[in-house]
Amino acid sequence: MTPEKINTRQFMLLVTLYIIGSSILIIPAGLAAEAKQDAWIAAILTLIIGVLLVVFYGFFIKKFPDMTLVEVNEKILGKWIGKMLSLSYFSFVFLLAALVLRNIGDFFTTQILVETPIQVIFAVFMVVIIMGTRLGIETIARACEIFSPWIFFLLVLLIVLLLPEVQFQNFQPIFDEGFKPIIRASIPFIGLPFLELIAFLMIHPSVDQKKSVSRAFLNGTILGGILLFIIIAMTILVLGADFTARNTYPTYILAKKINIGNIVERIEVIVAIVWMLSIFFKLVILFFASACSLAQVFHVKSYRPLLFPLSLIMLVLAQISYPDIIYMQEFVSKTWTIYAAMYGIITPILLLLIARVRKLI
Repeated sequence: MTPEKINTRQFMLLVTLYIIGSSILIIPAGLAAEAKQDAWIAAILTLIIGVLLVVFYGFFIKKFPDMTLVEVNEKILGKWIGKMLSLSYFSFVFLLAALVLRNIGDFFTTQILVETPIQVIFAVFMVVIIMGTRLGIETIARACEIFSPWIFFLLVLLIVLLLPEVQFQNFQPIFDEGFKPIIRASIPFIGLPFLELIAFLMIHPSVDQKKSVSRAFLNGTILGGILLFIIIAMTILVLGADFTARNTYPTYILAKKINIGNIVERIEVIVAIVWMLSIFFKLVILFFASACSLAQVFHVKSYRPLLFPLSLIMLVLAQISYPDIIYMQEFVSKTWTIYAAMYGIITPILLLLIARVRKLI
């Protein structure tokens, strides 16, 4: 693992922006489509589950404070089985990075740069991602520390400007169709983004204060989850459940509703800036985790020589990962959580059980 070090505050902010990432634009529509006006309740339920999941990750980190997940795999399962599992983990994180890149391309080509080929969007964004990843996790964390206050400020500004548009009757009737739709709506939200936090098991050894890593992980999750909850609640309160469910990017539409004296209006650029910054950090973390995991599997001294070939593969994978946005929504709602649970829940539990049987912990 890279000898670079980051502090717990930087680690917390990385987790927060990672959670906001693509979720701030994608999640509200999916929750509203299933839970309707109770989407905010589904968001609370999912946040609770996400917090419990990160508590479990914190327990895992405490058992192996100086080891990445790849190193843990080889220690517990042996050299060859451990490498096979690590390669499988790499494929999961790398595919997730490609899907996030596809989300970026879809948003830009449908909302902002509609005449631009999606391949151009991919290429331009990947250049920035490669530059950020080459600089290392310490530089990434410092950049996150610089941009985080601006992201939080813009989110607060967005919420404050939307307050005149809030209609609390949009929350009614509560539990109109019972609790089952709320549970069904929560399942995809668990996979995106909370199960994806398994990527941080490749980063936590870089944190200089080992005893506080778990707390920083938990605090970042809670902060990111609360921000997502507020955004989800605002989309329902301002747009209504039906309108939120029928739009692919309701948060972006939400900002178009701002109108103060016919002077301050159509400032959806706020959402665009917040989303671009947060999803940049999510993608750069995933790309960093992918490159580091592959480098450690094959005992390459530095992950940096792998960045360019991996980026070329990712450009192709992002283009073929799913044919359109409708397919992506179906994939996220029906398949992604099950797939992510294999790596985010089942694998860490099995590793801990095997380590206990072998008396390694």
